[in-house]
Amino acid sequence: MRVIFMGTPDFAVETLEEIIKAGHEVALVVSQPDRAVGRSKALKYTPVKACALEHGIEVYQPEKVKDPACVEYLQKYQPDIIIVEAFGQIIPKAILDMPKFGCVNVHASLLPKYRGAAPIQWAVIRGDRVTGVTTMRMDEGLDTGDMIMKEEVVIREDETGGSLFERLSEVGAKLCVKTMAAIEDGTAEYTPQDPSKATHTAKIQKELGSIDWSMDAAEIECLIRGLDPWPSAYTRLDGKTIKIWKAKVIPENMSREPGRIVAVERDRILVQTGNGVLALLEVQLEGKKRMMVEAFLNGYPVSEGTFFRHS
Repeated sequence: MRVIFMGTPDFAVETLEEIIKAGHEVALVVSQPDRAVGRSKALKYTPVKACALEHGIEVYQPEKVKDPACVEYLQKYQPDIIIVEAFGQIIPKAILDMPKFGCVNVHASLLPKYRGAAPIQWAVIRGDRVTGVTTMRMDEGLDTGDMIMKEEVVIREDETGGSLFERLSEVGAKLCVKTMAAIEDGTAEYTPQDPSKATHTAKIQKELGSIDWSMDAAEIECLIRGLDPWPSAYTRLDGKTIKIWKAKVIPENMSREPGRIVAVERDRILVQTGNGVLALLEVQLEGKKRMMVEAFLNGYPVSEGTFFRHS
């Protein structure tokens, strides 16, 4: 099929590669505009743009895809299908109606659960046991289109937002190509979503990482894993910010106030939560590298009875 691919971050790169590998003609890649990064404010290509250029594919980067000039530009390519994955803008009806096979979105959740932003991180944060990828025929709503195919992925006990991101990227890439084949040969089935089962997720903000020690230990541990590698879960001790990268739930209470350090051992710091104790195993003091607690304690003594504070 003749394809226009619309995507921006790393997550979408694997799918673009699989589409190319499957022998489809990617006529155009549409990605968000390059943004200035770092102190130098140098423009950096989006990951999808970099991938497209490596394959010699033309890249188009409109500020707003809803602009008539953008719609007119895409029409010139007469796509059979438009694949959208983590693009970052709402696709207008004029583009949705453009290709004969419609626009297909690769979404990193089992719809209708987790419509909206950051479904991968939220699945970990909320302690889900299973997530997955859904391909759907796009309509004008936010992730409301008819579902085509799904593939489930079991979330591991030590899963982080980063590790699940990589796994779902691979699953989504293969599912997209499988979906395209079914659409092309007329065997694809379209299933409407049940709106009564829909849940919506918000964009991840840095402030979400501030640990509220009155939460259950299990909830905090999920938050830590879900926000790894970005933006990270963090707390305050002696006026300094400490990021928490790895922790383990100890299912017992020590009758102390939430946030209180109830024990300091060789390789872990035990903290009372609203329900249960959390053993901190890997941390990062502001301005320093990530390290296991044993190494951290060698350079930064911590006393039993002191408190981690909610920022």
